[in-house]
Order: sequence, then C-alpha cells, then structure tokens
Amino acid sequence: MASRQAPLCGLAPCCLWLLGVVLLMNASARPANHSSARERAGNREENEILPPDHLNGVKLEMDGHLNKDFHQEVFLGKDMDDFEEDAEPRKSRRKLMVIFSKVDLNTDRRISAKEMQKWIMQKTAEHFQEAVAESRAHFRAVDPDGDGHVSWDEYKVKFLATKGHNEREVAEKIKNKWDLNIDEETQEVLENLKDRWYQADNPPPDLLLTESEFLSFLHPEHSRGMLQFMVKEIIRDLDQDGDKKLSLSEFISLPVGTVENQQGQDVDDGWVRDRKREFEELIDANHDGIVTMAELEDYMDPMNEFSALNEAKQMIAIADENQNHYLEPEEHPAGCPHPDSSVIAASRF
Repeated sequence: MASRQAPLCGLAPCCLWLLGVVLLMNASARPANHSSARERAGNREENEILPPDHLNGVKLEMDGHLNKDFHQEVFLGKDMDDFEEDAEPRKSRRKLMVIFSKVDLNTDRRISAKEMQKWIMQKTAEHFQEAVAESRAHFRAVDPDGDGHVSWDEYKVKFLATKGHNEREVAEKIKNKWDLNIDEETQEVLENLKDRWYQADNPPPDLLLTESEFLSFLHPEHSRGMLQFMVKEIIRDLDQDGDKKLSLSEFISLPVGTVENQQGQDVDDGWVRDRKREFEELIDANHDGIVTMAELEDYMDPMNEFSALNEAKQMIAIADENQNHYLEPEEHPAGCPHPDSSVIAASRF
C-alpha cells in the first residue's frame, strides 16, 4: 500500500478528488498478522488454480475482510500499476487529469455522483473482463485432454500436484479409489473447494465444469448463484450465534491471537474502525444493527448500480471541500502534505 500512496499523496493539494479515495484506505483493512489465502499460496501454479481470496473490484474478500484496495481499483482500474511504479508528481498529475477528463462526461470540470457511478460501473466491467481472460488461461491449465470440460478429479490432481504430490501417483490413486494420504489441513481445503465446485456446476449437475462454470468457480462475484454461495460462506465464518445474520460485534470481531504488540494493536484498531464504518454506513441498509444475507449480497454484488451510486457519493463526500456535492480539481485535502513545496507549486492547475 505504501508504494501506491506515496506518489499519490505527493501530487498536490489540488488533486483531492483522488487523494480522498487514497485517504480512505490509510488504515489496514485486514487484522495484523492475518494474511489472505492468496498471499499464503506457496507458488505460481497454486495461485493459478485456486480461487483467489482477493477479488478485484469487490468490497469484501473471500474471507469476509474488507478489500483495502477497493476504492483505488474502481477508480484507477488498469492505471493502478502506473501510479505504483511512477513516483514523479508531474507525470502522475497528468495521468490524473486524463482520468478526470474521462469521468467528467459533460466536460464542466466537475464530477457528479452520477458521473462517478458510471465510471465505477465501467471499471467494474473492466475487472470482469480481466477475470474472464485469467480464468480462460487457468482453465486450459487444468483441462489436460482439452475436451472443454474439467472433472472434479482432474482438478483435484492438479491441486494436489501444487502441494508437492506426484501428479501421476495421485491420478492413479484417485482412479483406483485408494487413500491419498493427505494432511488434515489440505483435506479441509479440498472439502471447501469441492463445495464451491458443486455450486458452480449448473443444472443438470454432472461435476464437469465448462469454461463458463469454471469462471464462476474462480470468480463467484460475477455469478448470481455463486455470489449467494459466497455470502453464505462469509456469514458462516463470521456468524457466532448461528442466526445466519451478522451483528456489528460479529462483523468487527478479531481472530484470537491476532495482536502481538502495540504496533499490531494500532493496526487492528484502525481495522476495527474501518469495518464498523462499513457495517453501519454501507452494508446495513435499513440501519437496524443487523446485516441479513440479502443486505450482504446487495453490498457484495459488483454490478449493483445503487451500491455503486452510494460508493460514488461517499467518494465525493470525502473530498468535497465546498460541499456542493461535486468533485472539482481545485479542492484539496488536509493531512497529505508533501515535504517539497516546489512540487506542490508545480502541480497546481
């Protein structure tokens, strides 16, 4: 995160309309010492066939944690890497103005919530196209005979091969229904993956996934049925009293043993504040203190236009100094100073 924030904060105060987005993400959106499944994946091959924990352009990750990059992903899209690699303020400023002009559809040099909403939906569609391309490549990797279908057993062989098992031996054991001799943790992962595999298998179920079904398996956020399944998984993981709903305390609870020192405590405090705000202001639509599956599904749906409009309004409100409900290039945030005043002066419009 630091590598992305540094060049953005160094642009100039006049770039509030984007800096506000970055400031939203200052606190870590994941508890200290709690890495995602994607980050824990041991090698490239495993990353290719495991459903990712971090879903681009989606507000919650597969484990129910906030996607700390969400606002940047839906604003910058493919340009995120440019800002991460390019730390020169003048170049970054020019890139930001190009984006500003694209969002400002009526060219009145200010961005409305509707314009921001359309931009968010466009960037979300862009993420979906990237997911399709990625899934297509990964499908080919797990479809050894190229028949356009992947069986659960074929996938299981490839998955266990990434865990260090001999692919040929595993295939032979599965064919003959012999014991695979796998550890408990791997077995648990396999069971969870098989549940997801069943959900992605459209009727009539045959446990053979087509390329489109495999996309639903890897990226459930783009399939209505799989989105519902993902919501159920998140509720299951966070729901402590078994009522299939989430209270605020359940949503913000930290895993046992997360905090190890004061620095970790500070990170976790910020994480709790972020989750509390997200719960109260965005997920709990009727503000009754309880999040239902339907509310969580609406919140998670990347193509929900009403949710995108709420996000647009929130992003504008963060940066709207004159409170006219528009973002304008002249507005600027406090709290993001650059040590070199000449850089600020050079960056003014």
